[in-house]
Amino acid sequence: MARFDGEHSAPTLEDVARIAGVSRATVSRVVNGGTLVAAKTTEAVRAAINEIGYHPNRAARALVTRRTGAIAVIVPETDERVFTDPYFPQAYHGALQAFAGSDVQVVLAMAQPGDSASRMVRYLESGHVDGAIIVSHHGPELAMALAHSWQPVVFVGDPEAPGVCYVDLDNTAAARMATRHLISRGCRSIGTITGPLDMASARSRLAGFEDAMAEAGLDSSLRVEGGYTARSGETVTELLERCPGLDGLFVANDLMAVTAMGVVQRSGRRVPEDVKIVGFDDAAIGLQCHPQLTTMTNPADEHTRTAAEMLIELLAGESPENPRMMRPSRLVVRGSA
Repeated sequence: MARFDGEHSAPTLEDVARIAGVSRATVSRVVNGGTLVAAKTTEAVRAAINEIGYHPNRAARALVTRRTGAIAVIVPETDERVFTDPYFPQAYHGALQAFAGSDVQVVLAMAQPGDSASRMVRYLESGHVDGAIIVSHHGPELAMALAHSWQPVVFVGDPEAPGVCYVDLDNTAAARMATRHLISRGCRSIGTITGPLDMASARSRLAGFEDAMAEAGLDSSLRVEGGYTARSGETVTELLERCPGLDGLFVANDLMAVTAMGVVQRSGRRVPEDVKIVGFDDAAIGLQCHPQLTTMTNPADEHTRTAAEMLIELLAGESPENPRMMRPSRLVVRGSA
């Protein structure tokens, strides 16, 4: 461990940081009673403080302690998606769990998909929050802007920008598994309703569908773009018109899948006898339809809780051991397939 050289008239925050082997910001958090510092790091900082006899400047401390004590969960989505898709309440709950027992407030901040990246960066750097978790985003612009920001941020979902921490589901592998399941049940004329293709998750799920179809020597061109909303599940009508013999359907989320199932059934086709359907997300709505929906898991609360744990490390001046974490999905087989 480095030692204080004694050249200063009094030990400084920088001296403590050098001896403890951490950043100046981390020492500042420990000195000012911050809760978002790992116990091992706190112990090292306190040992360095005792070793060199550091005493914080009271005036400087008063300025530094103007922390908000708040973390934002930012959702750049429309009101319709946030208030109708169960994914988002689950995601917010995961963040709350991560900060349970601390004095940190977790606030939900909504931004419209069309809002400029610079506007969100200004909000994050305005001093209202100490850091943020971004849940759902459209395109890499926001992540690229935040990559150059001093504000600690973690994404849920691949931000498509280097140097930004994130937690994501292996959407391609999950969609491949879902499509293979339909193929294994005898489906050959399989269509898909994608999510909005300006989102990495939607493109990855489409890629997994295409992989499995190509692997089986099947045509993967029967597709239509949806919006991850219940209403966009009605686009299955287009698929049925293009392919009256449709016998399998992979839908990129459960909200769309349940709506699509209703449309298929009202067309006179039976599920699963005539058309087998697999959704995505393992949402509760999939248990409320008949037959119940076969789906892929996507535990939003676990992903956001992990993102929050990464954020805590960033706020403590540390680097997450795995800053780009990819989680697996599993198939839940029910009556629709």
